[in-house]
Amino acid sequence: MTITYPEAIVVGLLQGVSELFPVSSLGHSVLLPALVGGRWAVDLNVSAPESPYLAFIVGLHVATAAALLVYFWRDWLRIITGFVTSVRYRRVETADERLAWMIIVATIPVGLAGLLLEHTFRTVLGRPAPAAVFLVINGVILYGAERLRRRTADEPTTRRRRPIAVGTDDRGTVYSSSAYSARRGSDLVAADAGPVSPHTGLHIGVGDGGGPGAGALAMPLGAATEPGDIADESNARIARRRIAETTLVGSAQILALLPGISRSGVTMAAGLRRGLSHEDAARFSFLLATPVILAAGALKLPDLTGPMGNGIGGQVLLGSLAAAVGAYAAVRWLTRYFQTRTLTPFAIYCVVAGLASLLYLAVR
Repeated sequence: MTITYPEAIVVGLLQGVSELFPVSSLGHSVLLPALVGGRWAVDLNVSAPESPYLAFIVGLHVATAAALLVYFWRDWLRIITGFVTSVRYRRVETADERLAWMIIVATIPVGLAGLLLEHTFRTVLGRPAPAAVFLVINGVILYGAERLRRRTADEPTTRRRRPIAVGTDDRGTVYSSSAYSARRGSDLVAADAGPVSPHTGLHIGVGDGGGPGAGALAMPLGAATEPGDIADESNARIARRRIAETTLVGSAQILALLPGISRSGVTMAAGLRRGLSHEDAARFSFLLATPVILAAGALKLPDLTGPMGNGIGGQVLLGSLAAAVGAYAAVRWLTRYFQTRTLTPFAIYCVVAGLASLLYLAVR
């Protein structure tokens, strides 16, 4: 039993993409070989105790984590710097320092659960039928999160709405009130957005507590911003959350130990439930996933370098390259997608794919 090069390319690309898409990489890694059948079902059996497929997946995880580190390198540089300054000066004050500790604390529950339960879940539930069932459940979770968020948004917002000051500079670019403090050296003139604030001289608009207006930190409304600015604003919004909330979001990753439940999907769903926007929930999900995926790969690295990895070095290298390319393309696309779109299409896909897989497995 070994892994062929075509299998390595296909599974590597699938792993890289599905690890970040909210559709479960483990579920797809279990279902694809079973649906293809033949040699694929034998070579790519994740529940087999000594399968080289396990060592192969280790390489794919490391490659996926590396792609996330490359894409979010600026964020991680600031987060690591924030952690160092926090320890050095014994404080947790800046957004970077808060975000660093949020990620650390939110990663602890899934780390402990993974050490205790990963092997049991993989060997007992890492089969096609359970994976298909959990894929359907994953779709229900995603859809339920969207429905709950929509219901909350439709409720009266008298208590949640707060004033948002808006003004324009001499070029006509509209800014939120937080941008005013960042650009107080420039000439801001009032925009026709409502009554004038006696404190800032800017017109007042009304923003929803969870809406884009309330979340803007220094984003010109209706004007283009640099990607780095958008990332900083998103990180700052996340850092303003309570650490108990972000820990609950991170703890949702425990469900991803079940084949068919998506790590990014359940963390996004939990983030939406705690009031994060789709964009912020996705970003926090990817930041949380990076150390978890990297740690899981590093922990199982002996499988790759030991007897289980014998004879598949080329396949691991090729599959890891495919996984890294797929992961980088996926995160690049998803960070833009979730600026304006929702989890609903992925929810529909998971339910349809899971039910179709169950039907196929039952009648074949």
